[in-house]
Amino acid sequence: MSEITASMVKELREATGLGMMECKKALVEAKGDFKAAEEHLRIKSGAKASKAASRVTAEGVVSTFISPDGKTGSVVEVNCETDFVAKNDDFKIFAKNVAETVANNDPADIAALSGMKLANGADTVEEARKSLVMKLGENVSIRRFDRYATGTGKLSSYLHGSKIGVLLDFTGGDAELGKDLCMHIAASKPKSVDASGVNPVEIETERRIAIEKAREAGKPEAMLEKIAEGTVQKFLKEVTLLGQVFVKAEDGKQTIEQLLKSKGATVTAFQMYVVGEGIEKKVEDYAAEVAAAVAAAQG
Repeated sequence: MSEITASMVKELREATGLGMMECKKALVEAKGDFKAAEEHLRIKSGAKASKAASRVTAEGVVSTFISPDGKTGSVVEVNCETDFVAKNDDFKIFAKNVAETVANNDPADIAALSGMKLANGADTVEEARKSLVMKLGENVSIRRFDRYATGTGKLSSYLHGSKIGVLLDFTGGDAELGKDLCMHIAASKPKSVDASGVNPVEIETERRIAIEKAREAGKPEAMLEKIAEGTVQKFLKEVTLLGQVFVKAEDGKQTIEQLLKSKGATVTAFQMYVVGEGIEKKVEDYAAEVAAAVAAAQG
């Protein structure tokens, strides 16, 4: 058997991104055969990733990327199990590279993305993900992504920390306007650009509730529809980008629609991600777990 040197362990660690002790153990088991040890770790990494796949990943980061020419961009959400891992540099770099991969390659879905070569790396996205699972000891998953390719327009993005990310496609205006719009979206969280993008079911729900509230308040039947329409219009102003009051409006009244008109600009589309949005997080009841353990120990 070849002698296992510190340089061999270091080289294997650099090649796999795994811990020193795991690399040394793999080399010992492979009797010094570097390629065999690397293959063993990849197999082990895959097994660990598969085992971890059932664990809920409600933490993570949002990452964005815009190409140097400003014509293609992406926003992605990559999840993990704990906020501690979400702050890990390797995890954040992986998310950033995934965003770049999406922008450069336009994958149809996550399955297609997984088989693509990861930007700034030698492995596929899936291989890199499995290696990261092995290294960090937590499940890692790519939850969703969006990609914009603009023609005559411009792209802008904004990250609020690493938990909220916005990608914007707009025309007219300048980079400062793009940044202001992205920051407004992150703060005010509109559902769509205008009313056409709001789910009709939500609109009808607001209308129905308004009618019932007005009826219970004793309003005349002839006025119910008018009251409901006013409520719906107020709702649409609150949830659509164009209807919202600009967060930096000096007069506290200027809407985004008015801001865009003053700049000769329009918004084509936007996408905003909030980490873990819609994922049901497991609530740990540690007191109950301890009590159950004590009861079991007492027989």
